[in-house]
Amino acid sequence: MAKTKSPEREERIAMEIIVDAHDSEEVAMSWYHYLDDVLVFPFTATCTSERATSPLQKGDYVDVLELADADECGHEILVMIRSDVKRRLAIPLAQLKPGGDTGKATAEAVADWRYWVKQGHEF
Repeated sequence: MAKTKSPEREERIAMEIIVDAHDSEEVAMSWYHYLDDVLVFPFTATCTSERATSPLQKGDYVDVLELADADECGHEILVMIRSDVKRRLAIPLAQLKPGGDTGKATAEAVADWRYWVKQGHEF
């Protein structure tokens, strides 16, 4: 199945997020710093897909508290959520869709990340 491209989103990602990145490590750090600057925490989100590396099930609601440490985000962007085991848990941001009460900039930044991942990009 072909992936639908968004020229506007492609331009924003290329010119605002990963503009000076030359290798996968620089791309990872560019995304991390962009999201760290733009995301406003906490925000609510819904899990949109299940993954073997995450305890979330499709439809689960979570409170997203902050980005995981940069050292944890070398292969994908992780965010910290409140878990029921009395500690915070890191899960992939790509699993989440922000709730309707999330600010415009945060919602757009998460949508950009999810779009980039769905296009098959990785670092």
